[in-house]
Amino acid sequence: MASKIKVIITDDQQEVKVPTGIRMLLRRACTAVLVHEGFGKSAEVGVRFVDNEEIRRLNKKHRNMDDATDVLSFPLGEGGIYDANPESGALLLGDVVISLPRAVEQARLYGHTLQRELAFLTVHSMLHLLGYDHEAGGLEAVRMREKEEKVLVQLGLPRGHNYIFEE
Repeated sequence: MASKIKVIITDDQQEVKVPTGIRMLLRRACTAVLVHEGFGKSAEVGVRFVDNEEIRRLNKKHRNMDDATDVLSFPLGEGGIYDANPESGALLLGDVVISLPRAVEQARLYGHTLQRELAFLTVHSMLHLLGYDHEAGGLEAVRMREKEEKVLVQLGLPRGHNYIFEE
């Protein structure tokens, strides 16, 4: 059986309308990370859109940081070992929580599309779910950034990709 990824996307915020095509893009981003990393197994990931207030609450609760951030990762595995969904056998990688209003702000700030920003945040968070960490900086942070850019190029969203899709 070929490996598959199930990406469960929920929108728990009212501030920003999720643009057409974003759900498909995020599924493609999750898949691209797993392919790039040679994961080779079926997997499940949750992606949840929230507002700045909710991401701030989660950041304070789980990281003891009392501020809104752009994305939080909640890995379910450790050291490459994951629980499996008993019905499908898919490995449960964890959850990605994205502040959609913050993503809109950052896309404007960096001069690129919301699509690229959300793809970047998803790819970044997926790497965290697979055990990568950039918090200490150094070589690990450089490796993670390189992997992010390679996947974004594969998705057709390289750095400097700044045309804007208008609704």
